[in-house]
Amino acid sequence: MDDAAAIERCLNGEKDAYRHLVERYQKQAIAHAVAILGNREDALDVVQEAFIDAFRSLDQFDRARRFYPWFYVLLRNRCYKITARRREIENIEETEIIAPRKGLPVEERVALEKALLALSEEDREIITLKYLDGLSYEELAVRLQIPRGTVMSRLFYARKQLQAKLS
Repeated sequence: MDDAAAIERCLNGEKDAYRHLVERYQKQAIAHAVAILGNREDALDVVQEAFIDAFRSLDQFDRARRFYPWFYVLLRNRCYKITARRREIENIEETEIIAPRKGLPVEERVALEKALLALSEEDREIITLKYLDGLSYEELAVRLQIPRGTVMSRLFYARKQLQAKLS
Protein backbone atom coordinates (compact mmCIF):
# COMPACT_ATOMS: atom_id res chain seq x y z
CA MET A 1 0.00 0.00 0.00
CA ASP A 2 1.37 3.43 -0.85
CA ASP A 3 1.13 6.51 1.36
CA ALA A 4 -1.74 8.08 -0.56
CA ALA A 5 -3.83 4.92 -0.24
CA ALA A 6 -3.05 4.63 3.48
CA ILE A 7 -4.03 8.25 4.06
CA GLU A 8 -7.23 7.82 2.04
CA ARG A 9 -8.16 4.72 4.03
CA CYS A 10 -7.45 6.54 7.32
CA LEU A 11 -9.66 9.43 6.28
CA ASN A 12 -12.39 6.91 5.45
CA GLY A 13 -12.29 5.58 9.01
CA GLU A 14 -9.82 2.69 8.71
CA LYS A 15 -7.53 3.58 11.60
CA ASP A 16 -5.39 0.47 11.08
CA ALA A 17 -4.25 1.87 7.72
CA TYR A 18 -2.18 4.45 9.60
CA ARG A 19 0.10 1.62 10.75
CA HIS A 20 1.56 1.57 7.21
CA LEU A 21 2.79 5.17 7.57
CA VAL A 22 4.18 4.58 11.06
CA GLU A 23 6.04 1.43 10.01
CA ARG A 24 7.38 3.06 6.86
CA TYR A 25 8.72 6.24 8.48
CA GLN A 26 9.36 5.40 12.14
CA LYS A 27 13.09 4.61 11.85
CA GLN A 28 13.78 7.73 9.78
CA ALA A 29 11.77 9.86 12.22
CA ILE A 30 13.63 8.44 15.22
CA ALA A 31 17.00 9.17 13.57
CA HIS A 32 15.94 12.76 12.91
CA ALA A 33 14.59 13.24 16.43
CA VAL A 34 17.74 11.79 18.00
CA ALA A 35 19.83 14.10 15.83
CA ILE A 36 17.90 17.13 17.04
CA LEU A 37 17.43 16.11 20.68
CA GLY A 38 20.65 14.17 21.26
CA ASN A 39 18.74 11.66 23.37
CA ARG A 40 17.09 8.46 22.14
CA GLU A 41 14.57 8.18 24.98
CA ASP A 42 13.18 11.67 24.36
CA ALA A 43 13.29 11.04 20.62
CA LEU A 44 11.11 7.94 20.94
CA ASP A 45 8.53 9.91 22.94
CA VAL A 46 8.57 12.83 20.50
CA VAL A 47 8.21 10.56 17.48
CA GLN A 48 5.20 8.86 19.04
CA GLU A 49 3.62 12.24 19.84
CA ALA A 50 4.33 13.52 16.32
CA PHE A 51 2.66 10.47 14.76
CA ILE A 52 -0.38 11.09 16.97
CA ASP A 53 -0.39 14.76 15.92
CA ALA A 54 -0.18 13.73 12.27
CA PHE A 55 -3.02 11.23 12.62
CA ARG A 56 -5.23 13.87 14.22
CA SER A 57 -4.34 16.37 11.47
CA LEU A 58 -4.60 14.08 8.44
CA ASP A 59 -7.69 15.92 7.27
CA GLN A 60 -5.50 19.04 6.90
CA PHE A 61 -2.84 17.21 4.87
CA ASP A 62 -2.52 18.32 1.23
CA ARG A 63 -2.69 15.00 -0.61
CA ALA A 64 -0.92 16.51 -3.61
CA ARG A 65 2.26 16.49 -1.50
CA ARG A 66 4.35 13.72 -0.01
CA PHE A 67 3.60 12.61 3.55
CA TYR A 68 7.06 12.60 5.16
CA PRO A 69 8.06 16.23 4.51
CA TRP A 70 4.73 17.32 6.04
CA PHE A 71 5.21 14.93 8.96
CA TYR A 72 8.80 16.11 9.42
CA VAL A 73 7.60 19.66 10.12
CA LEU A 74 5.35 18.29 12.89
CA LEU A 75 8.22 16.20 14.24
CA ARG A 76 10.69 19.08 14.18
CA ASN A 77 8.23 21.36 15.97
CA ARG A 78 7.74 18.73 18.69
CA CYS A 79 11.53 18.40 19.05
CA TYR A 80 11.97 22.15 19.37
CA LYS A 81 9.28 22.31 22.07
CA ILE A 82 11.25 19.75 24.06
CA THR A 83 14.55 21.60 23.65
CA ALA A 84 12.92 24.89 24.62
CA ARG A 85 11.47 23.22 27.71
CA ARG A 86 14.90 21.83 28.58
CA ARG A 87 16.45 25.28 28.43
CA GLU A 88 13.74 26.66 30.68
CA ILE A 89 14.10 23.94 33.29
CA GLU A 90 17.86 23.36 33.34
CA ASN A 91 20.87 22.79 31.15
CA ILE A 92 20.90 19.01 30.73
CA GLU A 93 24.16 17.28 29.85
CA GLU A 94 23.77 15.38 26.60
CA THR A 95 25.17 11.88 26.84
CA GLU A 96 23.37 9.89 24.18
CA ILE A 97 24.89 9.04 20.83
CA ILE A 98 23.39 10.70 17.73
CA ALA A 99 23.07 7.84 15.27
CA PRO A 100 25.26 4.93 14.26
CA ARG A 101 27.74 5.64 11.49
CA LYS A 102 28.64 2.35 9.86
CA GLY A 103 32.08 1.98 8.39
CA LEU A 104 33.89 4.37 10.73
CA PRO A 105 36.29 3.08 13.37
CA VAL A 106 34.81 3.30 16.87
CA GLU A 107 37.10 6.15 17.99
CA GLU A 108 36.25 8.25 14.94
CA ARG A 109 32.53 7.52 15.27
CA VAL A 110 32.53 8.58 18.93
CA ALA A 111 34.49 11.75 18.10
CA LEU A 112 32.05 12.58 15.29
CA GLU A 113 29.03 11.97 17.53
CA LYS A 114 30.47 14.17 20.28
CA ALA A 115 31.26 16.90 17.76
CA LEU A 116 27.71 16.72 16.37
CA LEU A 117 26.26 16.98 19.87
CA ALA A 118 28.38 20.07 20.48
CA LEU A 119 26.80 21.85 17.49
CA SER A 120 23.71 24.01 17.78
CA GLU A 121 20.39 22.26 17.13
CA GLU A 122 20.08 24.08 13.80
CA ASP A 123 23.57 23.05 12.64
CA ARG A 124 23.13 19.46 13.82
CA GLU A 125 19.79 19.22 12.00
CA ILE A 126 21.06 20.47 8.64
CA ILE A 127 24.21 18.30 8.79
CA THR A 128 22.11 15.24 9.63
CA LEU A 129 19.57 15.87 6.89
CA LYS A 130 22.29 16.45 4.29
CA TYR A 131 24.71 13.67 5.15
CA LEU A 132 22.66 11.05 7.00
CA ASP A 133 19.61 11.31 4.74
CA GLY A 134 21.42 12.53 1.63
CA LEU A 135 18.97 15.34 0.88
CA SER A 136 19.80 17.78 -1.92
CA TYR A 137 19.86 21.54 -1.40
CA GLU A 138 16.40 21.77 -2.94
CA GLU A 139 15.03 19.02 -0.69
CA LEU A 140 16.58 20.70 2.35
CA ALA A 141 14.97 24.00 1.37
CA VAL A 142 11.55 22.35 1.15
CA ARG A 143 12.00 20.32 4.34
CA LEU A 144 13.27 23.25 6.40
CA GLN A 145 11.01 25.79 4.70
CA ILE A 146 13.87 28.18 3.91
CA PRO A 147 15.37 29.48 0.63
CA ARG A 148 18.01 27.37 -1.16
CA GLY A 149 20.63 30.08 -0.62
CA THR A 150 20.00 29.99 3.12
CA VAL A 151 20.40 26.20 3.05
CA MET A 152 23.77 26.55 1.34
CA SER A 153 24.91 29.21 3.78
CA ARG A 154 23.78 27.30 6.88
CA LEU A 155 25.37 24.12 5.60
CA PHE A 156 28.65 25.90 4.88
CA TYR A 157 28.82 27.34 8.39
CA ALA A 158 27.62 24.11 10.02
CA ARG A 159 30.39 22.15 8.25
CA LYS A 160 32.90 24.78 9.34
CA GLN A 161 31.73 24.44 12.96
CA LEU A 162 31.88 20.65 12.75
CA GLN A 163 35.41 20.75 11.31
CA ALA A 164 36.50 23.08 14.12
CA LYS A 165 35.08 20.72 16.74
CA LEU A 166 36.80 17.74 15.14
CA SER A 167 40.24 19.37 14.94
